[in-house]
Amino acid sequence: MKPQIAIQGIQGSFHHQVALAYFQDAFELVECLSFEAVADSLLQGHATQAVMALENSIAGALLPNYALIDRNDFHIVGEHYLEIQQNLMALPGQSLASLQEVHSHPMALLQCMEFLKQHPHLKLVEDKDTAETARRIQAQQLQGIAAIGSVVAAELFELEIIAPQIQTVNNNLTRFAIVSRQANRPSAQINKASVKFELHHQRGSLAAVLNVMSDCRLNLTKIQSLPKIESPFTYAFFVDVTFEDYADFEKAAALLTLMASSFKLLGIYQNTLV
Repeated sequence: MKPQIAIQGIQGSFHHQVALAYFQDAFELVECLSFEAVADSLLQGHATQAVMALENSIAGALLPNYALIDRNDFHIVGEHYLEIQQNLMALPGQSLASLQEVHSHPMALLQCMEFLKQHPHLKLVEDKDTAETARRIQAQQLQGIAAIGSVVAAELFELEIIAPQIQTVNNNLTRFAIVSRQANRPSAQINKASVKFELHHQRGSLAAVLNVMSDCRLNLTKIQSLPKIESPFTYAFFVDVTFEDYADFEKAAALLTLMASSFKLLGIYQNTLV
């Protein structure tokens, strides 16, 4: 039986593109309208794993997704980095000059603004999802209207790419987490961990934690603070570390459990950014 993989969005979205790359077509897609719905699909057993964007090299962290993983006691079991390439697409046989409107998600429009400024005849229309826009253009055979989205969306919905790779910044990476209700077991391939901890209000407490990580030969690759809604002006820290020996991480985790007011392992998995 193929695993059921939940994504935010539909076929042709960047989340779908990550699922294709990570699971190699051997899965059934569960389309969700929101990340909350993605979490619900895991909790209710409609999906076995999920793909969730965590951070973008330009826009930064998606803090609500960190909170979703933590609040629902999900486990990060993998990761995938995707270079975001935006393409202008429309029904076949049209030219850039013949287009009148461009519909896409606000973030996609923003990422392509330098290109769009060069074509002021195009009216920009914000939409809820890049792939959904492409699907609607094909379903309704909308002439004169273009979408911005992935190559996968163009192929799925039989649209022609009028202008490829129109994003302003070419080196635009998004990190996606593969999320499950079941945790990974340590193995030779495991060399990265995501943890969450909270600290006592004492001078130097964060510095002490970072020193322990360094002494245990962990490489800190990400640190993100997230406000605690129930306790104003207090924060939890979400941290990613890489290591060569899992025993080093185990030692650090045992020490941090004693040092922190709370410590939680969010997942162990293989580092894919080299």
